[in-house]
This record gives sequence, C-alpha cells and structure tokens, in this order.
Amino acid sequence: LESSLLTQPWASVCFGEATFLAKVCFSDTGYILLISNLSSVWYESADAEAVGQRSKELNKRLTVRVSSLLHHLCTVMCPLLAGQLAAATSFSCHRIASGLSLHVKSELSGLPFYWEFHCCPAPVEMVSRHLVRPLIRMSLALQYQVQELTSLLLQKDAEIEDYRESGATLSRDRLRTEPFQEEMFQQNFMAE
Repeated sequence: LESSLLTQPWASVCFGEATFLAKVCFSDTGYILLISNLSSVWYESADAEAVGQRSKELNKRLTVRVSSLLHHLCTVMCPLLAGQLAAATSFSCHRIASGLSLHVKSELSGLPFYWEFHCCPAPVEMVSRHLVRPLIRMSLALQYQVQELTSLLLQKDAEIEDYRESGATLSRDRLRTEPFQEEMFQQNFMAE
C-alpha cells in the first residue's frame, strides 16, 4: 500500500480551525493514511484484521464485511480530500500523547457509522519519501523552468530589438512591453 500511496497527491483538509495536508490509499485488505500540519507528520497503516477489530469496537450494532468497510471509508475520505464534504459525514481531529486521532461519523446501511484513525508519528524515511524528496524535486523542476523561461524572454527581447532596429513598428502601441530585467525579476521573486 505504501508504494501506491506515493502516487496519491497531497490534499489540503480542514478540521475545525486546523489545516492539514493528507493523502490516503485504500485496498480490499487495508489502508494507509498520511497526514501533516507541516510541523509534524503522522500515519496509520491498518490491515483487514485491524479494520475488522476496530469496527467491532466502534460499531457494535453493525455487521459488515471488512472489504465493504474499507470501501465505505474510501467513499467517505475521497470527497474530503477533493474538498467536497458530504452532508451526512463529520470529521474531528484531536492531538493525543501518542500522535493524532481523526474521528469520522457517517452512515452505513442506514445505521450510524463511527471510525477513528489512530495516527502515530511517521518514521523519518517515510516523511522523506512522501514529503521532503517530492518537494525538493518539485522545487528543482520549478527552478529549471524559471531559468528556461528567463532565457526565452531574453531571446524574445533580442528578437524584438532586432525588429525595431530594422525599422519595424507596432501597429498597436498598447502591445509595447519593457525589456525583461532579469536581476529585478530575481530580486522580486526572492522577496516574494
């Protein structure tokens, strides 16, 4: 599941006043959840046995196959990660001594359904693999893209200057642009 989690995008989620980044991956045999407030990162990985046991503890009147529970959890979590909270579903989040607890209340087969994700601090390697390395790679890709665009703008300015020196004029003065100032751009970019 963790390798499948790598392909999932991070999504911004809010629980009350607190904002988190989260991603989750479900299968018929378990799930893995990764959640961060950018100060800490927590995760929970649960197999079918753990899901079945927790469901019995939290939903005493409900008898359902584990694969159906996992499918229901997926249908509850996916709208949250897409920024579309279902009306019949509520979430709350609490910091606990051992990590983070995410409580879910929804309905399954006409009965109230409760779930708790018990998240513990994520190992350093997991944080690196899912958060730090992708962010650094994205930062490097964006830096490369800025360099490419800067080079292209400088080439375009040289081309426009060549046209001007050849006597070309603009048919519409509102299209006139100032030459690209690379140093000014870099200073403004760093300031922002």
